[in-house]
Amino acid sequence: MEDIYKKIKELRQQKNLTLKELSEETGLSLSFLSQIERGTSSLSITSLKKLATALDVSMIYFFEDDKVNQNYLIKKQEQKTLKVNGGEQKYIRLSGAFPDRKLEPLLVILPPHLKEEHSYSHLGEELYYVLEGEVIFTINGESYHLTAGDTVHFPSELLHAWENPTSNETKILSVSTPVIF
Repeated sequence: MEDIYKKIKELRQQKNLTLKELSEETGLSLSFLSQIERGTSSLSITSLKKLATALDVSMIYFFEDDKVNQNYLIKKQEQKTLKVNGGEQKYIRLSGAFPDRKLEPLLVILPPHLKEEHSYSHLGEELYYVLEGEVIFTINGESYHLTAGDTVHFPSELLHAWENPTSNETKILSVSTPVIF
């Protein structure tokens, strides 16, 4: 994650933006941006998306090595596990990188008793298929309890959050737009 903070600062400086200008562009506070660039604050997906948009890059830019992987096939040992926003859930990238990619396929692993405290909304759409375990999705205030084999598909603009109500890990296949990693 340390590289993300460095990349944000490098991009901002390359574009000759001050922290104040970046703050105005993203709606994120000046002090928060300063903490991000020093690596002393966690980033949510929403905040990272705002920064990526303001800096004119895709979110995947922050997670890539300097060499872009153009392979269409990603072997299990090549898959990268990511954690964001200081959260306990794990995201495993299931796709390679290629120009104009539209879908974001991920394997999401929710630890036992995980409950998101805040709902999120953003552009795009999301589809989740429960591979193993259980998950409760709350979408626009309505709860949906899913078990292995169940799916939910919704516009990302709706407020949404999830919860693993069990004492076991839950594994979910996620396919969403836009590309975030």
